[in-house]
Amino acid sequence: MTSLQDRLAADTAMGPVTLLVGDLDVQLHYYRDVLGLTVVERPDERIEGVGRPDVVVLGRGSTPLLVLRHFPDLPPTQRSQAGLFHTAILFDTREALAATLASVAHQAPQSYVGSADHLVSEAFYLTDPEGNGVELYWDRARSDWQYDADGHVVMDALLLDPNDFMARYDGRAANAGGGRPVVGHVHLQVGDVPSARSFYVDALGFDVMAEWHGALFVSAGGYHHHLAVNTWNSAGAGPRASSLGLGEVTLTVPGTDDIGALRERLAHHRIAVQDDGATVTFTDPWLNVVRVRTAA
Repeated sequence: MTSLQDRLAADTAMGPVTLLVGDLDVQLHYYRDVLGLTVVERPDERIEGVGRPDVVVLGRGSTPLLVLRHFPDLPPTQRSQAGLFHTAILFDTREALAATLASVAHQAPQSYVGSADHLVSEAFYLTDPEGNGVELYWDRARSDWQYDADGHVVMDALLLDPNDFMARYDGRAANAGGGRPVVGHVHLQVGDVPSARSFYVDALGFDVMAEWHGALFVSAGGYHHHLAVNTWNSAGAGPRASSLGLGEVTLTVPGTDDIGALRERLAHHRIAVQDDGATVTFTDPWLNVVRVRTAA
């Protein structure tokens, strides 16, 4: 394979994240009524005789961002196990981000856990009612990003006052239309970073964009990161036991040729896949499920 085929396509993007939830009503309220996502689809409502849906797809417009699957019998996820660190929702304007942050401050202030100016982005961190991390963020223009001597993007964690941010931008948010947020990146907890690098960079085909405070940030097409991994809570963790929390991470690639190249890379690295021709599904060393499909 050529070096080009060894990497994910530059137009690779994040698709919806699936969460396995214990209380569907509580989680739906948080993501719909607090964070402002809308119900895109309730697949089980199509089935005659099914009263209460076990799956709810949330997003904006027709774009799905989050899939909630009801598994009330699963145990809660443990903070020290591998899995989801946070799902990061990217807003297209500061005003739309500020409006959502104001909703959090009004309806669920206890879910707010912090904020940071990362130089490439401005980010606010939450924890949903079942302990899943959420990041709400806005990107600065790529022309404003800085790079070190190794070509890695420079990031930091500078003070960012949420009240000041809302005061500066929320006044105009009423006319922002809520924006068109997407899943910008996903941050995972893993057992060790070298194994994650081997999987997500060497096999899957991401590029390393930064290494910062024991975390690895990788992307396609020069984005600051589509995916990050850390061991801050999970050093030494082995494969995940069945639990609530992360169900699967989805990536989209431009076309079937990209799926074919990925299939060859994974086979070369002896990674087993489920393959239907347009989608490949596989697990990382900690049994986090990754699904890659074409954008169509």
